[in-house]
Amino acid sequence: MNVKRIDLNLLVYLNTLLKERSVSRAAEKLGITQPAMSNALRRLRDLLGDPILVRTSSGMAPTERATKMEPLVVEALSRAELALQPVDHFEAATSSRTFRIMASDYIETTLIAPLLGRLNEVAPHVTLDILTPSDASFADLERGEIDMAINRFDHLPDSFHQKSIWRDNFSCLMGAEHPALDALTLDAYLASKHIWVSKTGIGVGTGMSPKYSQKLGWVDEALADLNEKRDITLFTRNYQVSNYLLSSKKLIATLPTRAALLWKDTPGIYLAKPPFPIVPIEIKMAWSPVLHHNIAHKWLREEIKVLAATIKGSL
Repeated sequence: MNVKRIDLNLLVYLNTLLKERSVSRAAEKLGITQPAMSNALRRLRDLLGDPILVRTSSGMAPTERATKMEPLVVEALSRAELALQPVDHFEAATSSRTFRIMASDYIETTLIAPLLGRLNEVAPHVTLDILTPSDASFADLERGEIDMAINRFDHLPDSFHQKSIWRDNFSCLMGAEHPALDALTLDAYLASKHIWVSKTGIGVGTGMSPKYSQKLGWVDEALADLNEKRDITLFTRNYQVSNYLLSSKKLIATLPTRAALLWKDTPGIYLAKPPFPIVPIEIKMAWSPVLHHNIAHKWLREEIKVLAATIKGSL
């Protein structure tokens, strides 16, 4: 039997007939005329090759086949109703959903860490699966296999939804023995060795070199505007740079301020404002149209938006 050729409304008629065991009562229950219900019963009999209901001394009774079909019909209609029911509520307190988020360690430490604390309070059974930018692709995000990506993006596909999370200025991190600790001038900055830290966008990154000045990003573009260039001795995609700073007297790491502030209470690490202006970076949350109307996804986006507004971003 080809289900594509079957009027699935017949399942509703069959379910009601088996419950009411009367054509007239079934018609009244569904708000249709008795002739219309009689016609539905005739179509069911033709389709199944079975009388469905037969007359007995005590009234209409289902046949053996109809009796066996009844629980299957009830289950099929229940599943269909559940599938088609609009979802307008998300129970955070009881949900056990896993949300997959692509984020660099800058976002992981500044935003995801406090988000986890918040979720432990309001959604204790929710799980976060954090992927690095190199673990994901725009295709993964577009298909909804990743719930969202949070990062700085040079570009995003037009089909993606996006929300600005924050704008972040830059700050300099130095070890306790750095000679410019008391006065970080532009000359002192340029005389130092530097750690380049960045992980932009989504997907596998490319190798870096000081000669690729046009690819080095915000800090180096700001220096280029002054016809200056810094001496980069280390390229890394990891924002956890304190060990490098503590091992050298001349290293400076220029990081987004929210990342730098994580080290403000670390012994031997000091923060300073850059001695030249740098355009702030914008961090965005991006997600697929596949998940845009998902009620759980909407809830998480709102939680992130509210939390992000509370995270300090200045020295």
